[in-house]
Amino acid sequence: MVRLLQIEFIKLWNNRASRILITSYFVLLTSIALIAAIKFDIGPVQFHLAEQGIFNFPYIWHFNTFVTAIFKLFLAIVIVSMMANEYSNKTIKQNLIDGLSKKEFIFSKFLTVISFAAISTGFVFVVSMILGLAYSDYNELSIIFSDLEFLLAFFVKLVGFFAFCLFLGILVKRSAFALGFLILWQIFEGFVRGMLRWKVLDGDGTDAVMGFFPLNAMFNLIKEPFTRLSAVQNVANQIGEDFELNYHVHWYEILIVLGWTAIFIYLSYVLLKKRDL
Repeated sequence: MVRLLQIEFIKLWNNRASRILITSYFVLLTSIALIAAIKFDIGPVQFHLAEQGIFNFPYIWHFNTFVTAIFKLFLAIVIVSMMANEYSNKTIKQNLIDGLSKKEFIFSKFLTVISFAAISTGFVFVVSMILGLAYSDYNELSIIFSDLEFLLAFFVKLVGFFAFCLFLGILVKRSAFALGFLILWQIFEGFVRGMLRWKVLDGDGTDAVMGFFPLNAMFNLIKEPFTRLSAVQNVANQIGEDFELNYHVHWYEILIVLGWTAIFIYLSYVLLKKRDL
């Protein structure tokens, strides 16, 4: 297992574009700390974003995992490029000639996917913990370590998304086309949602059906956190609106994404097994 990971990371680190993208990704994850520096004055009113509760425990776990998940596209590019380079540089053929089985090859890619997701999750945990200890109004251990299921959801979300990108990279063989297919699939899911809502189901029914589509299932793992802020809810109450949303991470949503992850990895192996390299 360690040997397979070493092979993959050596390939990635020797590729300049991958090195830049990976570095940029983790720099962006760290840059969420810059939100704490946002201050501006509106007449006599001084506004400091960090004082609005976004870094309070346990809310910070929800907020940071939702926001940092946006940056996952950087590693998606690395993953599809990783597969494109395997084909263009003929390294996949060389690895198989050197004794690596096709199953081991896919397993090494899946280990890379899990490693990216695990390192990202650990990184977000450390950054969130530092920001929370610096700015949170609540520092009791029971509060600090509640809602950690958002980190689990973040990890599962990244694994599922990266597994999808790995499958597209093997299916299409060209990174630009694979990313284009990813965008088209997102548009397709949006089209299906619109048609279901227009012709077939109500809002709740449409959401239930769309929850089984891969990208929607991944998005549903971490709901938007902004309406959870007390400041937003106070404003909503003043204008007669009431947010009754369920922000929790649900076990069945995790199972759906894990199911899609298994499907993508299996299909990747089937494609590779049937292909003449």
